[in-house]
Amino acid sequence: MHQEEISLQTLTTNNAVHVGYSDSDIVIVDSIQQFAVVSEARVQMGAIAICTSGRVQARMQGQNIELRQNQVAVVPANVVISDLMASPDFNIKAMFFTNEILQSFLHEKMNIWNEVMYIQRLHVLTLSDDDLRFYTSFYDMLHLCFEKPAATPFRTDVIQSLLRCAMLGLCGALQQQLADSRQIKADAGPAGSHFQRFLNLLHSSKVKHRSVEAYASELCISAKYLSTLCKQQSGKTANQWITEQVVEDIRYYLRQTDFSIKQICDILGFPNPSFFGKYVREHFGATPLQIRRNFKKT
Repeated sequence: MHQEEISLQTLTTNNAVHVGYSDSDIVIVDSIQQFAVVSEARVQMGAIAICTSGRVQARMQGQNIELRQNQVAVVPANVVISDLMASPDFNIKAMFFTNEILQSFLHEKMNIWNEVMYIQRLHVLTLSDDDLRFYTSFYDMLHLCFEKPAATPFRTDVIQSLLRCAMLGLCGALQQQLADSRQIKADAGPAGSHFQRFLNLLHSSKVKHRSVEAYASELCISAKYLSTLCKQQSGKTANQWITEQVVEDIRYYLRQTDFSIKQICDILGFPNPSFFGKYVREHFGATPLQIRRNFKKT
């Protein structure tokens, strides 16, 4: 069976998809009805989609889901959507985004997103009338920004700021939904429990730059088992989870604070500035000072 690959690149180069906005981290599409005829697709990045008409049924992460008009689908990165069946009038508006921009938008609230996506696996949210007015207002403001020339000063920053506000609003709605389903699902078993404990430990740790063995030891399980269950539950290894969080903390402290490089090194638990600089160059392709200076120029 042919599997459609949906990525930032395929969306921006596919003439059949109406793209309202795109940059290196985000693509917003006004219509994606074309994919209603695809039986199976791998979505390579995260996505939030609002059903504007019709309905669709599909299978995702071992679950059967149904999306109807005025419902929102929240999709984690690198999932396969299969058994897709849509009504003839089905259509959605959607935002696709990289993990980097998601981390930047949510930062300390990523624990909510991760619990929703990987523990509770709550992927469909019904919008109230108030929610619809809230997000429609954001969408109208975004379209006004889209209409400005690409060279308009700070255009991308304004668009991303609006999107971040909307994402935080959605995160609040997800947290409310979690309040009604806080207990881990019975079929998640011990693996789901250990995985949730790992995410909670990772997000609550001020110093995240530690080995998988260190986290596993606190959870009283082996490092091999921790990596295996992370891969099973989320498609990412424990080390990938740790690295993502460390990289986001580095990005935050370099861009949003006035701490010195040495202070940031100490706060994040790196043994010395030399090791910290090497780690930053490896993951960002630039030195800590270059990242800070480039950000202040924008």
